[in-house]
Amino acid sequence: MADATQDSNPLSEEGSSESHFTNIFSGPWAKLAYWFAIALSVGHIYAALSADLSEIMRNALHFAGFGFLCAITYPLLRSKVSMWLDLALGLALIWAAMHLVFGENAIYDRGVRLITADWIAGAIVILGGMELARRSSGWIIPILIVIALSYIAVWGQHIPGIFRFGGLSYETVMFRSIYGDDAIFGTIARISSTYVVLFIIFGAFLLRSGAGDFVIDLARAVAGKLIGGPGMVAVIASALTGTISGSAVANTASTGVITIPLMKRAGFKPTFAGGVEAASSTGGQLMPPIMGAGAFVMASYTNISYETIVLVAFLPAMLYFASVMFFVRIEAKKIDMQPMSNDGLSLGETVKKGGASFIIPISIVIGMLVSGFSPTYAASVGIVAVVASSWLTRSPMGPKAILDALALGAKNMIMTAVLLCIVGLIVNVIATAGVGNTFSLMISNWADGNVLIAIILIALASLVLGMGLPVTAAYIVLATLSAPALTGMISDGVVIDLIAAGNLVEEAKAMFMLVSPEALTALTAPMTTADATALYGGLPIELQAAVRDMAVPAAVQVTALLSAHMIIFWLSQDSNVTPPVCLAAFTAAAAAKAPPMATGFASWKLAKGLYIVPILFAYTPILSGEWTDAVRVFVFAFVGIYGLAAAMQGWMEAKLSIVFRVLAGVTGLAAMWPAGLAVNAAGAVAVIVLLVLNVRASRQQIA
Repeated sequence: MADATQDSNPLSEEGSSESHFTNIFSGPWAKLAYWFAIALSVGHIYAALSADLSEIMRNALHFAGFGFLCAITYPLLRSKVSMWLDLALGLALIWAAMHLVFGENAIYDRGVRLITADWIAGAIVILGGMELARRSSGWIIPILIVIALSYIAVWGQHIPGIFRFGGLSYETVMFRSIYGDDAIFGTIARISSTYVVLFIIFGAFLLRSGAGDFVIDLARAVAGKLIGGPGMVAVIASALTGTISGSAVANTASTGVITIPLMKRAGFKPTFAGGVEAASSTGGQLMPPIMGAGAFVMASYTNISYETIVLVAFLPAMLYFASVMFFVRIEAKKIDMQPMSNDGLSLGETVKKGGASFIIPISIVIGMLVSGFSPTYAASVGIVAVVASSWLTRSPMGPKAILDALALGAKNMIMTAVLLCIVGLIVNVIATAGVGNTFSLMISNWADGNVLIAIILIALASLVLGMGLPVTAAYIVLATLSAPALTGMISDGVVIDLIAAGNLVEEAKAMFMLVSPEALTALTAPMTTADATALYGGLPIELQAAVRDMAVPAAVQVTALLSAHMIIFWLSQDSNVTPPVCLAAFTAAAAAKAPPMATGFASWKLAKGLYIVPILFAYTPILSGEWTDAVRVFVFAFVGIYGLAAAMQGWMEAKLSIVFRVLAGVTGLAAMWPAGLAVNAAGAVAVIVLLVLNVRASRQQIA
């Protein structure tokens, strides 16, 4: 199997982007792949700006094009025979996809009956897609597809209990796998063929213009001279690069070759340096305005605008990066690290040298998104803006650079395109068999109304799935399975508060009379939260859903839906930094020359924000869209996370005693605990007081 991370480093060790692009593709079909990739990128840009193609045609061409590129880029074997087999597979995928698109009407005319050619084309698309998924990302997705398709066709009818499924004919399974709304050419493929691919190409143009170099230089200028500065450079560089690459592994490899040696020279241990880079690069997927492919999938699943998602995601992303910086600062103080001399450019010189090719395009894209333009149109304009703004820097993009960027964009999209299309087979089965609703009911029953327990269950499921699935695929599967349950449970908290306050609307009160007429009397007066929970929990699930729809305002329901998906999206990132399988950490370990598993545990410790911030999504209004509420939660959480980091490390500016360490943890939790402004303020003030006392102790030790 080809190495899934073989294309990971968009910057050379010398910090120059130019040398990396001299050989974008390798192997016997390198020239063919290069020019085909250019054509593929141009075709997607044209399709984004044109309404000539039908959706299924665009999605099929997307899958076929990237399938062909994957076949010749990820070879089966390193031999001449394999070379021609790979080319044959790629050409067969193109034929099969086009046959299925052009033959759709004929299938309907025959009464949804498949002929031999349809069966052959369908088998090539499904089996070929599974093989390409295996080559690019491993065995997990193909195995899940086999289990899913055989479940609805063969063995689902033989299992007892709630997951029993009556079974479909092979013809029906084949038809739905190709033409279903959630199938291989369906909703997820549409997201991949529009939003995702355009932003990946946009990111490639940024990298080719030298924006990656600018990001490193900018981070050095901003944080290089601080205590722990090299680690903070890694955090800042990875946050900014995350708006470009959309991949934690690519982030780690591209910025890590510079930041990890820098951290090691400053005095950080190799495992810690690798952990900082992996944790920071993982956060790049949480960083607006791109947020990897997940933001687009989330927008499609929730029908919440992409613009809304990235706007409310900004402050949580800042909390995550702040949490990593806190660990870096504390570790630097523990090892008595001193500020490094500035061996780079000043901030002004850095911006003057290469800032235009990054700042102008990113600003244009963000401005267009906020103004209501579609993401595809904004990305297309952003691509043009990169080329134009590069002429304001020392690295203007000529024809060769533009061709390189087009080829690199397609190359960086190969694995994502193949996986997002082929994972539609799994999502289609989940929708067809109703597995998602059943799984959601199981989560609701196991959690028994406790949102925190539900989040823990989803986190465990995410960790298991993440051992073999890329982040985007893990998010898609988890969201399909668990988002309905989590959304309902978050909304249920609002219903219980209304019942406890005696403010439930009359229409909702009527639902209680269907079960217990005596409940109507209790609903007329305030009651304790425990009594309200018991009263609401006594309703059948169907009536709970009816009460929820009547009682919870539409805006609050939207916030609950967004919160559930953001929780799942954040938890899906943990596979990058959580042992035993943590690809970003392993990539960082290679650059740091450190033990992979030890680096994995270091990155897992540093990435604690992945678990803390999702709890804020569930219990606070940080995603409500009201900026006053979001900023208030952000400020208290910022202080609280510092307190927790200090408690975990046993250090602030100086060593903490056991008593102060416990106090730091307790007061840090209080600053974030959803118990009201007074508790949050008291906790934040207490953390600050502890810090002041610790600074005094630090000065006394120096004296």
